[in-house]
Amino acid sequence: MKLYISYGTQHYLENLPEAALDHSVLLESSGDAVLIAELDGNNPFKEGHAYEILNSRGELKDGSFAVLNHIQVTDEGRSLFEERFKQRAGLVEQEPGFAAIRVLRPEENDPYIVMTLWKSQSDFTSWQQSDAYAEAHKNRGNGQGLPQTLFSGPSFVKEYNVISKS
Repeated sequence: MKLYISYGTQHYLENLPEAALDHSVLLESSGDAVLIAELDGNNPFKEGHAYEILNSRGELKDGSFAVLNHIQVTDEGRSLFEERFKQRAGLVEQEPGFAAIRVLRPEENDPYIVMTLWKSQSDFTSWQQSDAYAEAHKNRGNGQGLPQTLFSGPSFVKEYNVISKS
């Protein structure tokens, strides 16, 4: 299974034929929009990004709020990064309001993406303030986590509202 992403304005993406694909989700944030299609076939977008799904829990259609954490990883660090995510504790899945997670490996030179979907933005905020979040991120930046040399640049997070699902 793969996940494909196309970026643009909400109007542009809503009018793509691919917006009607089964298992597609349209996300929007301050004028920026993202169309996501999760399927077994080839990339349906002319100008889209392809990702292999490394880890998957939950259904994309169950979320109303999405968080995409883009993580830039060096070529040398890919295997260690992926191994850590394969061994993750999975604490997020137990949180109230959790809908889905996808850990995505880029097929091109894009960043990895860790995407979580939530039933509401307040559910995500509650997760960030929880003991489970603190436990899941306890080794970040303290020398026991992933080495900083693993990353080729800073990570960045984008938050979106789910506009439509098919």
